[in-house]
Amino acid sequence: MAELRLSDDGLYYWDGRQWISTLSPDGHWRWNGSAWVPMTATVAPGFAPYPSYQQPVTPRVPTAWTKPMQYAVAAWYALSGIYALSLPFWMSGTMSQIINQSIQSSTAQNPEVSPPPAEVISSITTMMSGFLWIGAIFGVAISVVVIIGALNRWTWMFYVVLVLLGLGAISLPFNIVGAVAGSTPLNPYSLPVWVTWLSVALGIPSTALFIWMLVAVIRHGPWAMTRRMESPGKASPAPAS
Repeated sequence: MAELRLSDDGLYYWDGRQWISTLSPDGHWRWNGSAWVPMTATVAPGFAPYPSYQQPVTPRVPTAWTKPMQYAVAAWYALSGIYALSLPFWMSGTMSQIINQSIQSSTAQNPEVSPPPAEVISSITTMMSGFLWIGAIFGVAISVVVIIGALNRWTWMFYVVLVLLGLGAISLPFNIVGAVAGSTPLNPYSLPVWVTWLSVALGIPSTALFIWMLVAVIRHGPWAMTRRMESPGKASPAPAS
């Protein structure tokens, strides 16, 4: 019997017309021409799948918008933190006035019902002040986290800020309508007009910042950082022999 002609790696044999695999159906054995021998670790089965190609991640690099946007977001939320911290000082009196007006109106409409004792009114006012302080502390904590995230260019923080500013932009038209309309018979206990106009004044730069960040993420990416495009360099000519 003629000797079997094997390929250099032993994975194929020549039958006179074509190369045929010497592997067993399970890929664990190889025919060497006289017997089945186990596959060694150094010889991979011919049908083994190739590892999937992992495209390298292209890093993002800052653009001319990146630093100004970071500082703008940090400055805006520093201002927002100060505003939130100031709320309990000037909103407590306003909330007390609204509560007293509500009680007086209820008493006028229902004279047979005695008004609540002064202790109850004081407890309600104290509770409202406590809620204002809790909200102020919560607002300051959010502002601090946003400032840290902006200065460190956290990607997830960019989208959080974008959503928060977007919600503010949606509420801006309603604030404008409320400021123009003021108190109405349907809502006589609304906040003072100057408070509503203050919300409008703060909402305008907030909306502008939202639009800027939205344009930046569409054109470049989070924090206006774009993908670095590596252009292949020109090949140097081979030296003449």
